Amino acid sequence: MEKQKSAFTTIVFTGATAGTLDIAAALLNFFITTGKNPIRVLQFIASGVFGADAFGGDALMPLYGLVFHYFIATCWTIIFFLAYRRIKLIRKSWVLSGISYAVVVWTIMTRIVLPLSRVPQIPFDLGKAALAIAILIACIGLPISFGIKKYYASKPS
Repeated sequence: MEKQKSAFTTIVFTGATAGTLDIAAALLNFFITTGKNPIRVLQFIASGVFGADAFGGDALMPLYGLVFHYFIATCWTIIFFLAYRRIKLIRKSWVLSGISYAVVVWTIMTRIVLPLSRVPQIPFDLGKAALAIAILIACIGLPISFGIKKYYASKPS
């Protein structure tokens, strides 16, 4: 008989999986589209807290960016985990829920979190926004929705 995962283990594993998929996609996309060192992506994330200093010579800034990234991915996982039990509509289709959740994550991150942080402001570009949403669907929304659905499906009703 398979041992059931705890809520904590599920959240950590699902958050880490989504975080890894998302950062890998972000790093690869940045390198392909700009040809620049993808470490800049991690510095950009760190700049949310450290501002322009994140792009200086401090070798720890990419590490801070990576830690912040996983923290954020885990926070989004916790939010979905808590909502899953309370919002019946989420349980109807893990695919539609994952897609919808990715759009919610993108909207909140780009319209609330990033403007309130110290990241450099980037002008809106519809093509880049569509690609960012597609990446969030594949790397954040669907993995989180699937992981949480699997957890609750293993629990007695």
